[in-house]
Amino acid sequence: MLLTDFYTLDSLTQTDAQKYVAKIHLNKDNDIFKGHFPDNPVTPGVCMMQIIKEIAEQIVSQTLFMEQSSNVKFMAIINPEINPDLILDIDIKGDVDTGYQVKNTSRFGETVALKLSLNFKCV
Repeated sequence: MLLTDFYTLDSLTQTDAQKYVAKIHLNKDNDIFKGHFPDNPVTPGVCMMQIIKEIAEQIVSQTLFMEQSSNVKFMAIINPEINPDLILDIDIKGDVDTGYQVKNTSRFGETVALKLSLNFKCV
């Protein structure tokens, strides 16, 4: 895990053949938030993308490398002091040979914070 002590994966549930729901909890005391930004913590987008990659790796039991991202839309600020609990809807398809396509919607409560599509190859 690249993001040591940044978040915990509380649950990962398969809801369909290629669909999963992950519930995570952000650690508001992680050093990343001290620099991004002091007294007004914001979860960096690149960290959210890393979380999605790490969860996808767990789902497919492979080490993945992001080749492409598209339709990345940050729609709400994720402040770990106000909204530390996130739900990530993950739709993943593909295989070891062709790579994996991952679509994600991340939210807290009813507020959608992030939507994106990522393409990974296995390494």
